[in-house]
Amino acid sequence: MLGFISRPPHQLLSFLCPGLRTPRPSVLCALPRSRAMANSSSSWELPLVAVCQVTSTPDKQQNFKTCAELVREAARLGACLAFLPEAFDFVARDPAETLRLSEPLGGDLLGAYTQLARECGLWLSLGGFHERGQDWEQTQKIYNCHVLLDSKGSVVATYRKTHLCDVEIPGQGPMRESNSTLPGPSLESPVSTPAGKIGLAICYDMRFPELSLALAQAGAEILTYPSAFGSVTGPAHWEVLLRARAIETQCYVVAAAQCGRHHEKRASYGHSMVVDPWGTVVARCSEGPGLCLARIDLNYLRQLRQHLPVFQHRRPDLYGNLGHPLS
Repeated sequence: MLGFISRPPHQLLSFLCPGLRTPRPSVLCALPRSRAMANSSSSWELPLVAVCQVTSTPDKQQNFKTCAELVREAARLGACLAFLPEAFDFVARDPAETLRLSEPLGGDLLGAYTQLARECGLWLSLGGFHERGQDWEQTQKIYNCHVLLDSKGSVVATYRKTHLCDVEIPGQGPMRESNSTLPGPSLESPVSTPAGKIGLAICYDMRFPELSLALAQAGAEILTYPSAFGSVTGPAHWEVLLRARAIETQCYVVAAAQCGRHHEKRASYGHSMVVDPWGTVVARCSEGPGLCLARIDLNYLRQLRQHLPVFQHRRPDLYGNLGHPLS
């Protein structure tokens, strides 16, 4: 059973029906406590995660202030892990400004988030940091880096986005991420956290099911896609892709998103959400900056995988491995 809350938190708090469900729209069920817990752990014993939605600008200091406020609210509400979207640090106007504002992982901004994680006592998924890597001097390009911090502020994992978004969508404007960014060289093995084993990805990665299948076969229970989807692809593909990744991997999917207008050249779709392994949207942010919360029920995930053992039914002898297990 999953908890659902949208910011402001007092406006909506109810429980989703537990157990295996048939496909249906996301419906909030107010069930008696005894019935609701018949096949699931007590809701209040399940780990709570927070999904933050922001509108980043080129102002790094203001962006940090906004993110820190949401992280502190998440901690106050009892979350063990808070997810921030891609480009939580800033959204620049052009590639030159992106490079100028970027920092190494050991810079001041990551130091501030390290202190924030320690202060709040929760894990942080920093969904897409503009990182000056060790090859910065040679390449003059950066990495789109997903950083995972534990509750002591230590960096426990980094994943550098492997699929760069170089696309031209009519009505949305061209995107050339490779103008300033290098593709990452590898995937990161899933990481054990208080909410479950998390597989790291970023935004455009969600269009490549091979990545999510590889993470799932490596033990991921939660896939995370911090994003900054556009105004055209968002309504058409955002929820569909996230639900597909959840269904095919039988994982929770957590997607923190940028929203609104960042500056005169760019806007993002928003609609941050959490999807359960059945493909049901169990938490969703409303319009504008804010957060939503969901409880992660790993017993439900394991029960679903037992009743629908799709990974045991794969036929690599016919079509190969779509996602090779990580070493």
